[in-house]
Amino acid sequence: MQRLLRVGHIATQATASHFVPTLPIRYHEISSLVPLIEVSKLSSAFQPSHLRDVHDSLERVGVLQLQLGFQDEQSSYLQNLIRNLSKNHDHGLPITHSAERGWFWDVRPSSVQSHGHQARSETMSCFDWHTDCSYESHPPRYFALQVLQPDRCGGGTLSLLGVDRLLTLLSPHARAWLSSPNYMIAVPPEFKKKSDEQHIVGNLLHMRQELGGNQLRFREDITTPLTPEAAEALDELKAVLYNKGVQEWTINLTPQDLPRGSIIMMDNRRWLHSRNEVRDPNRHLRRVRWDARPFGSLKQ
Repeated sequence: MQRLLRVGHIATQATASHFVPTLPIRYHEISSLVPLIEVSKLSSAFQPSHLRDVHDSLERVGVLQLQLGFQDEQSSYLQNLIRNLSKNHDHGLPITHSAERGWFWDVRPSSVQSHGHQARSETMSCFDWHTDCSYESHPPRYFALQVLQPDRCGGGTLSLLGVDRLLTLLSPHARAWLSSPNYMIAVPPEFKKKSDEQHIVGNLLHMRQELGGNQLRFREDITTPLTPEAAEALDELKAVLYNKGVQEWTINLTPQDLPRGSIIMMDNRRWLHSRNEVRDPNRHLRRVRWDARPFGSLKQ
């Protein structure tokens, strides 16, 4: 139970009367691609119909926005939601972030480091396209970010890109080599759970025979190709990702799209995400990752 919520510096919870719910600004292109569910009360996390809506949206689309109509500085709704998704829809429970941190991780600009190492998400610099935990042999299928304090200075835009669409821009040669176990992925020091963890070796892509549901794990700065062909395929992937051609398929979620009380949930294998520069030093999100499975595995 001590793993349930181990976060630091949680703001003192204000009274409910001080909380003014803010609805996100929804443009057509976002509304058509990212389902939105408004959550009116904490007990919704226990309602079978609500759990089914959340689960079905994640299965069908792979991305979902929840908007809380109540204050929840302790992330009680999200804790209960994930526990009940586990009980009712076979989601695995959350993974710990490192040897020092439990299920929930406060994401904000910070000079506080883990053994002298700082996570990329805790800086104010941009964070290019990636999936979470690509260095895990059993990476989490899902992750969620709860907005406790959005960036009020115009930064911190979260961008999303679907893997299925991305793969249409890659050559068959690149797709084949990305699917081969010829990549070394280093474990960032701040995410080590065991002292002897250094890296894993495996594939970056898992292709499905049927349409849709292809899976990718990727973070450029910790990935090393082990053969010339693997390097060529990785270079092609990076060239596509950083080409303007993917912009038409990119979903950009600004602080107006994700106001305080928003929770964005995502299939970590079917969607890449990135973030531009954070401008507000008080920006504060909370992250949780869950349903760890071997890369490429699917629930039956």
